[in-house]
Amino acid sequence: MTVRRRTALTGLGATLAAPFIMRHAALGADPIVVVGIHDASGGLDIYGKPMIACLDFAVDECNEAGGLLGRPIKLINYDPQSNIQLYTQFATEAATRDRAAVVHGGITSASREAIRPILDRYRTLYFYNTQYEGGVCDRNCFCTGSTPAQNVNKVVPYVLKNWGKKIYVLAADYNYGQITSKWVVKYARDGGGDVVAVDFFPLNVTDFGPAIQKIQAAKPDVIMSALVGGAHISFYRQWAAAGMKNRIPMASTTFGVGDESLVLSPEEGNGIVAAFSYFQEVDTPANKAFLEKFHAKMGPNAPYLGGELAMRTYVGFNLWAEGVRKAKTIERMQVIEALESGITNDGPPGKTVIDGQTNHCSLNVYLAVCQDHGFKVLQSFADQPPSDTQSVCNLIKYPNTNKQFVIDVKL
Repeated sequence: MTVRRRTALTGLGATLAAPFIMRHAALGADPIVVVGIHDASGGLDIYGKPMIACLDFAVDECNEAGGLLGRPIKLINYDPQSNIQLYTQFATEAATRDRAAVVHGGITSASREAIRPILDRYRTLYFYNTQYEGGVCDRNCFCTGSTPAQNVNKVVPYVLKNWGKKIYVLAADYNYGQITSKWVVKYARDGGGDVVAVDFFPLNVTDFGPAIQKIQAAKPDVIMSALVGGAHISFYRQWAAAGMKNRIPMASTTFGVGDESLVLSPEEGNGIVAAFSYFQEVDTPANKAFLEKFHAKMGPNAPYLGGELAMRTYVGFNLWAEGVRKAKTIERMQVIEALESGITNDGPPGKTVIDGQTNHCSLNVYLAVCQDHGFKVLQSFADQPPSDTQSVCNLIKYPNTNKQFVIDVKL
């Protein structure tokens, strides 16, 4: 390179134009690295496996269409095995060794908060494609899933109207369950209802016998579940085995985002109501076309896409890809600015629009009931904004904000 620079200074630069063009063409063929960090094993694999499948599919689809900026996408998937230490390790490797243009990863809020500061430090763009409790305000992090103002605000009024005013809440004992339970209390009181009790359970709990006895004694009108992970599926089985399923109805903020509706029998799962930004049964031409292509590609290994996590991963990748196309580069800040301009994806769940104030999304929400290992959509709500996070986050005014706000839920 020293020789070439000196030659160019003597007026012979034109004769070296072809080698420089060839070099740039070769660089342009270098793959763009995308990293996924999702649980393929461990207690959260019921969510992670479908997310991995949808990320794989999205990358293959992009590459089949010519890649991005004339370059192929190279996907590296890491399995953190539902272990927070592995989340931090793989996030570091993605940023430093893999030089990822973007990381799509995390399932629980704890895993997100393990990943997020690392990727901020190394200036690696991060997409969190999971419904969660809201409040993240970080210009480097795009949250594409629904938040309580979008999903809990649909399911609680439904149960108050149809089942009664006394709600008993069961929730996972970490920030998602703790904060979501407050939103359930808020929306219950807003609708003239009352939460008679809230019980929290660590993710490894499988014995719900004492909890079921407490519920029987409290005699609520409805159960609201914010339970998470493979171990907590035991509650639904034990609830049905205790003869309670047909006596007290149930709704959930989490049931169906994994394979709960598949592993439970219809006798155990039928009738549970949930609200998410996607169900596989959404009846639109775009969703039907996607599912036809997805099943043709994946064959018998195609997972059921019950709730929104897997689909949000697919949409999240495509939102990022559209940001890259608009920015005409994978340079992080230019892609962020392009995304914040209001990038839209008209995909299988309907229209998703990035909200530049919060780096969250306005999206459609669907209320559905579990029916014979699947879901039946009961209602749909178009263009729901992330109003909870908008109440605490304004990245337009304060672009250097970097935290998760615990939203003051007025009870």
